[in-house]
Amino acid sequence: MAQQEKGVKVGVQKFGNFLSSMVMPNIGAFIAWGLITALFIEAGWFPNEELATLVDPMVKYLLPLLIGYTGGKLIYDTRGGVVGAIATMGVIVGADIPMFLGSMIMGPIGGWVIKKFDQAIEGKIKTGFEMLVNNFSSGILGGILAILSYLLIGPGVSVLTGWLVTGVEWMLDVGVLPLTSILIEPAKILFLNNAINHGVLSPIGIEQAKQTGESILFLLEANPGPGIGLLLAYCFFGKGTARRTAPGAGIIHFFGGIHEIYFPYVLMNPLLFIAVILGGISGVFTLSVLGGGLVSPASPGSFIAIMLVTPAGNYFANIAGVLVAAIVSFVVASLILKTSKSKDGDLEEASQKMQEMKGKKSSVAGALVANDNMTNENFDPKNVDLVIFACDAGMGSSAMGASLLRKKVKEAGLNIKVTNTAISNLPSDAKLVITQEELTPRAKQQVPGAYHISVDNFLSSPKYDELIHRLKTEDVVVEKETKEENTPTQDNQDVLKRENIFLNQNFSSKEEAIRFAGRVLVDGGYVEESYIEAMIERDQMTTTYMGNDVAIPHGTEEAKKSVLKSGVAIIQVPDGVDFDGGKTRLIFGIAGKEGGHLEILSAIAVTCSEMENVEKMATAKTVDEILDIIGSSLNK
Repeated sequence: MAQQEKGVKVGVQKFGNFLSSMVMPNIGAFIAWGLITALFIEAGWFPNEELATLVDPMVKYLLPLLIGYTGGKLIYDTRGGVVGAIATMGVIVGADIPMFLGSMIMGPIGGWVIKKFDQAIEGKIKTGFEMLVNNFSSGILGGILAILSYLLIGPGVSVLTGWLVTGVEWMLDVGVLPLTSILIEPAKILFLNNAINHGVLSPIGIEQAKQTGESILFLLEANPGPGIGLLLAYCFFGKGTARRTAPGAGIIHFFGGIHEIYFPYVLMNPLLFIAVILGGISGVFTLSVLGGGLVSPASPGSFIAIMLVTPAGNYFANIAGVLVAAIVSFVVASLILKTSKSKDGDLEEASQKMQEMKGKKSSVAGALVANDNMTNENFDPKNVDLVIFACDAGMGSSAMGASLLRKKVKEAGLNIKVTNTAISNLPSDAKLVITQEELTPRAKQQVPGAYHISVDNFLSSPKYDELIHRLKTEDVVVEKETKEENTPTQDNQDVLKRENIFLNQNFSSKEEAIRFAGRVLVDGGYVEESYIEAMIERDQMTTTYMGNDVAIPHGTEEAKKSVLKSGVAIIQVPDGVDFDGGKTRLIFGIAGKEGGHLEILSAIAVTCSEMENVEKMATAKTVDEILDIIGSSLNK
C-alpha cells in the first residue's frame, strides 16, 4: 500500500511539474500581454483603442501556440514542438475562448505522436529520403491532429471551461471562495504551486477577465501575503539558521515573487500550515468583499508584478488583500513559533524534503543554506584520506570528475586518494562524497554519515579548488609523491578507435544524439543493443551534460551487464545540441567494463576541463586533430 501511495505521489508530481513546465518558459509573453492589457484597454491606465487591438490576438493565438509548442518540445524537442503547435492551432480555431487548457492537451499529444512515428520508422528509410519523410510526416500528422482537435478537443474544452467559470462565479456568490485556500496553500508547499496557478487558475481567470475586465483567480495562488507573514514571524520568533535567513528569504519572496523559498520554513514545523491557510483565507475574503482582482496573471507572484497588472481603481482592494493575509499569517505563525514545544527544525533538511516532494531541484533552496556539508563546523580535513566521486553507474561522470580532482590533488602534493563508484556501491565508512546536485539526496541516503559536496559542473566546478584549498590549509600533505592506481585491462587503441569518431554531425534533439552514440558503440561490438535504451534512461534520471559544451551519455548501473568491453565514441556537433539547457558540441558515448575505459576517460576529462581544448576539438577538421589533442593529455 505504501508503495502504491508513493507511486501515486510521484505521478502527481510529474504531472504537476509537466504542466508548469509548459507555461513557465513563456511567462515573458504572459507579462507582455498583461501589461498591454492593463495599459491600453478601455478601463486601463492609458486607454488606446488602436493599441488595445493587440490584446485579443495575443491571448487567443500567441499564448496558446507558445504553450502548445513548448508542450510538444518537452516530449520530443523541436520536432515535437512544431507538431504540437500545429495540433494546437486546431483547438484554437475550434473554440471562441482562449485555449490554454486545450494547448496543454494538444501540444504534448503532438510531440508524442511524432516521437512514436519516428521510433517506428527508425532505420527503415532509404538514404537520401530522410528529409522528405521528416518534413511530410510532421506536416501530415500535424494536420490530422489539427483537424481532430478542431472537431473534438476545442468544443470539449470550451464546455469544461464554461462549467469551471460558472462554478467560480457560484463560489463568489455564496461566499465560499476563500475556503479554496484550504487546498491551495498546502498544495503550493507540497509540489503544485505553478501547476495550480498556470495550469488551472490562469486559464479560467483569463476567460473571466475577458468578460468582466479582471479576475480574483489570479490572486488565489499568487498572493504573497501568507508567505511574507510567515517569514516575518521567523524574523522575530525563529531560531538559529531559520531566523538568520528569514529576512533575505522575505525579500526574495515578496519582491522577487519566488514563493517556494518559504516552503522549507513551513516544513520545519508542519503546524505552520495553519498560518498560511488562515492567511490565504483572510486574503481571499478581503479581496472578495472589496472586489479585488487583476487583469492578467501576476507571474512571478511578487508584490511588484501584482501592482503592475492591477486595473485602475483596484489598488486599495488588492493591497488590502495582501496586507490582511500577511497580518493574519504573521499573528498565527508567531503564536505557533512561541508556543511550540518541538525542537527547532533543520532548514537544510526541510529544503531537501521540499525538493524531494516537488520531484525536482529547487532553484532557490541554495539561497537558504549551503549545498554541501564542507561548511559544517565538524568537518575535519585531517581525517580525509579518500575522496569518492559517485554517480548512478560509476562509469561516466564520476570517473571524469575523479580524474580532474586527482590531478589537482597530485599538483597540490596531498596524500589523498581520489576514486569513483556507483552511488549504490558507496562504502559505509565514506568520509567525503562528491556528486551532481540531482544525485546528492541519494548519496546522502546511502551514506548519511559522510560529508557531501554537490557540483553542477563536473568539468569546471569551483568547489574543487575550494576543497583543495581547505585541505592544504590543514597541512594534509604527503612527504613523497604517491603513485596513482591506474592499471587498465584493455588497450587504449581498442577503447577509442578512429572509426568511432564522427565529425560535423547535426541532431534535432539530445535523444537523437544519444541514440547515435549508442549505435556507434553497438556497431563497434562494445555493447549489446539494449544498452542504447539504458543510455536514454540514464540521461532522463540525471543529465549527462558535464559543462564546457561536453556531454557523456552512458548506461545505467543495471546496464553494465550489457557491456561487452570498454569503448568510447566521440561525436562532434559544431552547431551544438541542447542537453537540458546546456549547448553540447562534443559528445562522448561511454561503455565501461572492468575499468578498461578509465585511462582514456581521464585524458578526456583533463582535456575538456580547458575550454581552449574543447574549442579546438569542436572545430577540428580531421579525426587526427581530435586524437592528437586527447593524446597529449594521455601521455602526460
